Amino acid sequence: MAVCIAVIAKENYPLYIRSVPVQNELKFHYTVHTSLDVVEEKISAVGKAMADQRELYLGLLYPTEDYKVYSFLQMFRKLHNSFTDVMCNPFYNPGDTIQSKAFDSMVSAMMVQAS
Repeated sequence: MAVCIAVIAKENYPLYIRSVPVQNELKFHYTVHTSLDVVEEKISAVGKAMADQRELYLGLLYPTEDYKVYSFLQMFRKLHNSFTDVMCNPFYNPGDTIQSKAFDSMVSAMMVQAS
């Protein structure tokens, strides 16, 4: 089950974060940042071989007392495609928090799909 989905700006602040339950949102900020560091390490270690092998599962990224964080690149692709739609909206100012209903609906669908 996906309990948190976040979009982090390149300056390391959240553009969007959604968690279940909502009260744990702050708790997931640290976990999200730590997990992204591990994703970056795994992708850079494998390099171009990963693109050739189409490896979509990165495995366990970060265990906590309450959760185990795993990564699937296909979820990143769906999130990236929807994020691109947000960025192409002429009314969106880059760097602002994401308040798109379509983006939120896609994230909700991803969280339901992963549960």
